[in-house]
Amino acid sequence: MKTKKVLSSMLGATMLVSLMAGCSSNSGGSSTTPASTEKAAETAKTDNTGGKKTELVFWTLFAGGDGEYMDQIISSFNKSQDNISIKNVKLEWAEYYTKLVTGVSGGKGPDIGISHTSKLPELIKAGVVSELDTTGKAINLNWDNYNSNILSSATVNGKHYAVPIDTHPFIMYYNKKHLQTAGLLGADGKPTMESGADGFVKFLTTLKDKLPKDVTPFAFSNNADDPYRLWWALYSQQGGNDVISDDGKTPAIDTDKAIKAANYIKDLYYTSKVIKPQDPDFYKTFQSGKGAIMMTGVWATGTWETTKDLDFGAMPIPNIYGNTKTWGDSHTIILPVTAKEDPKKREAALTFANYVAEKGGQVWAKAGHIPANKTVFDTTEYKGLKYRSDYASVAADVVFPKVSDKTWPKNDVLKKYLDEIWLNKTPTDAVFKKIDSELKTLLSK
Repeated sequence: MKTKKVLSSMLGATMLVSLMAGCSSNSGGSSTTPASTEKAAETAKTDNTGGKKTELVFWTLFAGGDGEYMDQIISSFNKSQDNISIKNVKLEWAEYYTKLVTGVSGGKGPDIGISHTSKLPELIKAGVVSELDTTGKAINLNWDNYNSNILSSATVNGKHYAVPIDTHPFIMYYNKKHLQTAGLLGADGKPTMESGADGFVKFLTTLKDKLPKDVTPFAFSNNADDPYRLWWALYSQQGGNDVISDDGKTPAIDTDKAIKAANYIKDLYYTSKVIKPQDPDFYKTFQSGKGAIMMTGVWATGTWETTKDLDFGAMPIPNIYGNTKTWGDSHTIILPVTAKEDPKKREAALTFANYVAEKGGQVWAKAGHIPANKTVFDTTEYKGLKYRSDYASVAADVVFPKVSDKTWPKNDVLKKYLDEIWLNKTPTDAVFKKIDSELKTLLSK
């Protein structure tokens, strides 16, 4: 398969890495410099010509716990058979997508890579990612084993472009001790709250009234990623349109629903005052026992369960507007375009990808992610993991963005202006006029 010409605009867009600030960017993970990455790739490909094994280079962006779990899966795969060997090359999160684009463009990309589904359409348009259906058929890959909602986010124009290994949605965590003190913890260890917008506010104000003054009812940020994720969830719960039109050329925001969701969140800061104003580190607030609830991505599960004396629970975000729809993304495994297509290597690569999702799924779930392969839920290993089953159902409630190569820059526009609402700087209706104007410019390019 000949490498397609990579769009020059892609290089700028790949630096917009703020979308997944909480995801797979934990400190402490090892990384590989661009120079050493190229050397590793060339070495592996050279070794492949003289050995019996099919040796494949796998570029990843995982650090911290995610990186350790992926290392375990790769090691397990390499030991499970004698025909394929995977070499993991770890890149820094901030440089990963730029390196992937330039590597594929220059004919020095990996055999296997990682992509978020929100980034996938951009990579497809840039000629970086190849479709998988022919190879999938050759190895009898059963797409029916994958959660249909997650799989749909990796399917473009009816073709599979990636093997999803998880979804990592936005959920709610709660401190059982504080809810017990406030009389809001049921016998089953789960929160007791009325559904609906008023019910959640009543739940939070009860926490405010019953708990010590140094405990915030709702530990939460007031800028950037997580308030945006909550806004997307509440907008989606109302049935709001995707913010990009079907033809991808104009904004399609349902302004009334967008404003309603934003004002609801704003009132939590400034009317009911159940969120600590300008908390410099809301993760630390919850982890130290000074927050009754908090909301973020499922990747926090591993952190909370290793925190001494933190008795917590995890659940879908509350039903505010009639359902529990929420924000989420997905890690997927892709086969980058190569200068010369090698069917044997592609089949080996897809065999490995399916192994990661299926056999490695219970290991990957330890990081908190919801496995994409449905067979994982039946394994003894997965059933033995605490907390995960309490939010596994959220996989069906994730509202993925519409397929668009403008998803990441669009999200940056939204976060930039929504911050003006959370910081109480600009009226909500004025903010959405700004968003509409800037999205028109972005989508017209």
